[in-house]
Amino acid sequence: MTKTELIEVVADGAGISKAAAAKAIDSFIKGITKTLKKGGKVTIIGFGTFSVSKRKARKGRNPRTGETIKIPAAKLPKFSPGKAFKQGIK
Repeated sequence: MTKTELIEVVADGAGISKAAAAKAIDSFIKGITKTLKKGGKVTIIGFGTFSVSKRKARKGRNPRTGETIKIPAAKLPKFSPGKAFKQGIK
């Protein structure tokens, strides 16, 4: 499903215009991004939890040359599905 398809589903389900649905989805994404950027987490009961995972710096290997390279530390977004969400897709 693309973002455009999601906007159509939300608009039809909520009985609102596609423009309003697009604004709602954009706001939802910005809100989650802003919270994760501050180091917080977002929990939606029945759906799941968005959080930030920290990856330590490590050494890797360039597969073409075999040369050892440094891979910097990184913060990555993480999603853990909730129980109801997992059961809903079975």
